[in-house]
Amino acid sequence: MGGFFDLADRREKINKLEEKTADPTFWSDNQKAQAVLKEISEHKKWIARIDGFSSELSDITELASLADDSDSADTKEIRESLEQLAGKLDQLELTTLLSGPDDSRNAILTIHPGAGGTESQDWADMLFRMYNRWCESRGYTVKLVDYQPGEEAGLKSATMEIEGEYAFGYLKAESGVHRLVRISPFDANSRRHTSFVSIYVYPEVDDSIEIEIKDEDLRIDTYRSSGAGGQHVNKTSSAVRITHFPSGIVVQCQNERSQIKNRAVAMKILRSRLYQMQLEEQRKKKEQMEKTKKKIEWGSQIRSYVFHPYNMVKDHRTDAETSNVQAVMDGQIDMFIEAFLSNPDFRDS
Repeated sequence: MGGFFDLADRREKINKLEEKTADPTFWSDNQKAQAVLKEISEHKKWIARIDGFSSELSDITELASLADDSDSADTKEIRESLEQLAGKLDQLELTTLLSGPDDSRNAILTIHPGAGGTESQDWADMLFRMYNRWCESRGYTVKLVDYQPGEEAGLKSATMEIEGEYAFGYLKAESGVHRLVRISPFDANSRRHTSFVSIYVYPEVDDSIEIEIKDEDLRIDTYRSSGAGGQHVNKTSSAVRITHFPSGIVVQCQNERSQIKNRAVAMKILRSRLYQMQLEEQRKKKEQMEKTKKKIEWGSQIRSYVFHPYNMVKDHRTDAETSNVQAVMDGQIDMFIEAFLSNPDFRDS
């Protein structure tokens, strides 16, 4: 078997790459050295996974050979073990689709409600909860970088740093406009409302990637943190907002207690966004970027969530849909991510 599952090929690549690390000049170019070490690590992870699956299959096979065919408990245990292994293999197969240069990186996810005031801000907060639940189910770590609460309910904007294996590769499927149709809980006449929220996902940039940012191109403002209270609010002007004049990008961070830490996090997000812009220019994919940054209104959505007059969540890019809206809002969005990644027209965008 070739490709991702060819362990002999991967071991051979590891040997060749490790030969490079023995070169006295290996560390003369730190960026290239880090890239080589990262590739070695990725190959070793895949070998460990496949070896682990082989070991599990051997254990199940041994259990089956010792099992009593008339014992329903043995049969049930074997069946359940095989189903669990099959699920892991399906997940691994999906991961093979994540071959982009940034797919294995952590992700930075931003949430911005569209026009509509409280309605859209409440919808933004619902999506904020949905992504937190999805991350929790995958064992990903979420760091809240910035959270601007709505005046009556919901949120005005939020930025989340998501750490986990292939976080960006999976979450890039979520970039775009998300549309909600429901009976408004804020309307005294119980009328149906449509709300829109924009989600955009960036790969987190680490120190191995060089992004030039000139001091004279920045304006750095400080202000007092805002929020619902607790640990995210500071009585001093520790929150930081950075404006990058050449690109027009504005980033902010208020989650850390010190101004220095907030500035460091904001700069990391700025570097990630500039890196994303750079890649899009190099790959001549500005048209695709515009598709995911359409005006937040009717006709530009990638996915619709309908709570009334019927229950349905449908992705308009892949036609994947489900009537179990509660499960989706509880973070069960893998079916939409898998449909997106399985479509070659989208997964490399």
